[in-house]
Amino acid sequence: MRIRFAAAARAALAVPVILGTACSVSTQQEVEIGSSYATQIAKDLPLMQDAEVNRYIKSLGDSLARVADQRNLDWHFAVVDSREVNAFAVPGGYIYVNRGLIERAASMSQVAGVIGHEIGHVTRRHSIKQMQKAQGANIGATLLCTLTSACNSGLAQSGLSLGANLAFAKFSRTDEAEADEEGVRYVIKARIDPYGIPEMFGILLKERKAQPAELDRYFLSHPLEESRITDTQRLIAAYPPAQVQGLTRDTPGFQAFKRRLLGLPSPKK
Repeated sequence: MRIRFAAAARAALAVPVILGTACSVSTQQEVEIGSSYATQIAKDLPLMQDAEVNRYIKSLGDSLARVADQRNLDWHFAVVDSREVNAFAVPGGYIYVNRGLIERAASMSQVAGVIGHEIGHVTRRHSIKQMQKAQGANIGATLLCTLTSACNSGLAQSGLSLGANLAFAKFSRTDEAEADEEGVRYVIKARIDPYGIPEMFGILLKERKAQPAELDRYFLSHPLEESRITDTQRLIAAYPPAQVQGLTRDTPGFQAFKRRLLGLPSPKK
């Protein structure tokens, strides 16, 4: 997907620059930053407008956010109408999942794992930390690179000098491992089968081998090695067996949601 960087960067830089060296970012400031980006994302990305699709993704997302959030954020969940495989989170509680990723999932627990992982990036404040690391660079463009990987396409047309910002175009392995850990914890607390997380990794890795170009953007923004399958399986195995038995793997509601997506007009890209 491509985001109009010039407009998005202007929106980001309209937010007060609050990332001084010794400064911590308050929850209110984080929400203001996230709201500014979400406003621009709504203009630049083809978000699904179907009421049933939006109702389901909000319901699933809320079931995870309510067990994860200790700051009483106002969470927002949206489906991007794109066949590209991607998911990302904006500070302050904005979670986006691409239609292409959902359509590849076989069960509710697999999509819940993706959402739980993205919620983990918000609760661990990974994007805010990335922004603080990027002081002296173009903060607005840096966060957009981190969240969407749009730097990888359209960079020449953006008119921005991103330079060192490309170093921040994906979360660190530590960030990803932390988000995986949080994702496992959240789905278990929400009474959802955590094995959907390594299962989704397996689906994506298998497809990358078969059609590498189809998943380039996801793997640029979400470093994923086969070790993450075994790592998340190990995380799950560390829980008492009684906590992970009998949890919900799939629901008729998810399958109806997926059929609804598949029946809607194909995305343009």
